[in-house]
Amino acid sequence: MTKYLLTIFIIMLLVSASYAEENGGFYVTKIDDEIFARIQGKSFKDDCTLPREDLRYLHVLHKDLAGNTHEGEMICNAYIAKDVIEIFKALYDADYPIEKIRLVDEYNADDELSMRDNNSSSFNFRFISHTTKISKHGLGLAVDINTLYNPYTKVVNGKRILEPATAGEYIDRTKNFPYKIDENDLCYKLFIAKGFEWGGSWKSAKDYQHFEIPDDVIAKLYPNNK
Repeated sequence: MTKYLLTIFIIMLLVSASYAEENGGFYVTKIDDEIFARIQGKSFKDDCTLPREDLRYLHVLHKDLAGNTHEGEMICNAYIAKDVIEIFKALYDADYPIEKIRLVDEYNADDELSMRDNNSSSFNFRFISHTTKISKHGLGLAVDINTLYNPYTKVVNGKRILEPATAGEYIDRTKNFPYKIDENDLCYKLFIAKGFEWGGSWKSAKDYQHFEIPDDVIAKLYPNNK
């Protein structure tokens, strides 16, 4: 590396660090080569048809139940990046507890492992089963929060489906426990105010961790995703 290029590189690092500090640890960037190397072949799978340019990297701060501050990372669609950053900033300012916000790639893009660890995440490319339609997480247009305590559940032919499989004690939503999301919850209110829909309101299934962009909006953004 030439002295000139080294100087430019150092300046870029300093600007990036300054930007993060000035924004209180909350910022959005494009998916550069370094970030892409972390997700390629994992959440950004070999058959991923979503353009890399449609994604954004989010750096956020969050607090645990004890009030300790942690750095978090998330990748989502550029369309929701600003809203999601604003939501996480509001949650942080309100001391709202989120245990972990890590890239799902740290779990080798295995959703079950990520959920069992109560990790909050967004983008993980996949098609809806038996279709050529990309799922909302595959588009980076859905966000899951405190996933162990807010599971997905559905009864099919008398058999209960539960994701993560370790979340059985959190199915009963009349109970009080840490990290629970319901309609009185600040996290719910902030996502709804930004135009997201909540999986806890679904009729045939319940996905208490899940906030997503409505179908009609996605149809305009990705009209060929059928």
